[in-house]
Amino acid sequence: MSNKQTAVRDLSSIKDFIRWTFSRFQNANLFYGHGTDNPWDEAVHLVMGALKLPLDFDRDMLDCALTYNEKKHILKLVQTRINQREPLPYLLGEAWFMGLPFKVTKDTLIPRSPIISLLESEFAPWLKNYPLNILDMCTGSGCLGIAAALVFEDAEVDISDISEAALLVANENIVRHQVEDRVQAIHSDMFTGLASKQYDLIICNPPYVDADDFNNAPAEFHNEPELALTSGEDGLNFTHKFLAEVAHYLQDDGILVYEVGNTEIALQAAYPNIPFMWVELEQGGNGVFILTKEQLSELLQEQK
Repeated sequence: MSNKQTAVRDLSSIKDFIRWTFSRFQNANLFYGHGTDNPWDEAVHLVMGALKLPLDFDRDMLDCALTYNEKKHILKLVQTRINQREPLPYLLGEAWFMGLPFKVTKDTLIPRSPIISLLESEFAPWLKNYPLNILDMCTGSGCLGIAAALVFEDAEVDISDISEAALLVANENIVRHQVEDRVQAIHSDMFTGLASKQYDLIICNPPYVDADDFNNAPAEFHNEPELALTSGEDGLNFTHKFLAEVAHYLQDDGILVYEVGNTEIALQAAYPNIPFMWVELEQGGNGVFILTKEQLSELLQEQK
């Protein structure tokens, strides 16, 4: 009899399945980094998510028995998580970012940007004025732009992406969070779809993983869209072009908030004269810098 068959036969309650899933995960050499960082939390999230139950579900109710179909559904998710190394948010169709739920599919990255720390502090002290116009480029699921709209309630927010499939998901999240009146999803290859717009704040979490990091990444990352992760051998193809153009799209007191992760070292080597302001992030993470319109304009002058 297979593990699946014995589980259906012998396990009964919610907590039975959490314990069983935890044991399976412990022995599976999985990578955790898409919402949890250990097998216990991953097991709890999977079982409760599969049953559409909140994580703060009454502990006394964890003894509730599951139906046959509920058991089969959980076991199928566990098998896919282990055998295909599919990140849990894709299995559940949902990820959490800044305390907010977002729909995700395999057309979008799973939200995890450390820019969340800056959003929570409203980009103080770098943002001089209240931003009335915000751009979230490479938006994916729309998480950064939608979260920005909820933080800055008087702002108009454009969220853009080259992937039409990702924008379909982002539009669903716009409706989910009831910001249709202020958030617009735009199909754009970098700046090509933005005409002559200018913004007080531009946020960008672009593709930046270099070829070596991508090739050596855990299998879970290879289930995410490569288009949203990689950008040439050194990870900087997108960034070179972006930095050459972005000043035109910022208001005079505007700022750029940009994530490059581990490509930070290669970026500094490529632009030794740019005074990148690297941010110390409260919730961890690295490779997020801030530049002002003035600093970016100086870069443009140097390139002429």
